[in-house]
Amino acid sequence: MQQENIWDAEVAQGYDTPGTGMFAPEVLEPTVDRLAELAGGGAALEFAIGTGRVAVPLAERGVPVTGIELSPPMVEQLRTKADEATIPVVIGDMATTAAPGEYTLVYLVFNTISNLLTQAEQVECFRNAARHLTAGGRFVIELWVPELRKLPPGLTATVCHADPGYIGLDTYDVLRQQVVSHHFHFDETRQARLFRSPHRYIWPAELDLMAQLAGFELESRHADWTGAEFTAESPSHVSVYRIPPTP
Repeated sequence: MQQENIWDAEVAQGYDTPGTGMFAPEVLEPTVDRLAELAGGGAALEFAIGTGRVAVPLAERGVPVTGIELSPPMVEQLRTKADEATIPVVIGDMATTAAPGEYTLVYLVFNTISNLLTQAEQVECFRNAARHLTAGGRFVIELWVPELRKLPPGLTATVCHADPGYIGLDTYDVLRQQVVSHHFHFDETRQARLFRSPHRYIWPAELDLMAQLAGFELESRHADWTGAEFTAESPSHVSVYRIPPTP
């Protein structure tokens, strides 16, 4: 499963769920509030900008936003909300692609760094973020904590979500540090729709080492965008890395 083949026109057209899920106000508003604060009056660059779930409201808050995105169909959906002059987007891989300008903030939301399937690519993503940032700039990553504690001996899958009409299942390859997310959507008929995406999971400590290799320091880590304490039981985290300011 190649990322450029996964995020096709069909997926892009059905990606947005206005007012619900990751588009729900209680999810989106704290995200935008925190990113606007971290931008500190400067410009922001979103890696894997997608359909603009975060970029559009962040730009509406007065933060200049540019994006990098691998999938042209996702950008086409973004263009129904904001034109190129409002939110410029460069098509390419977030680990290597350059966007013009300098930024006080680079951010990656909703586990997207895990779409890079090797450790080397993930390290290059940090280095790419560093190349775009001014001294003192920040790189923010929202990422889930691998759920290996839920795996009984001999089993390789966990149920990550179970809601009416939807079941999410993750299958793990712990030797290769890989996970495939399977999303089943169904109704009262016998038919179900399946969407799958591969990921490389990253422990927080490994993420911190990647940051150090790229010249970042960990500034803060919280359990969510509202600043809740990160603990051993937290299912995800928002980590803020910073390029040291010039002396």
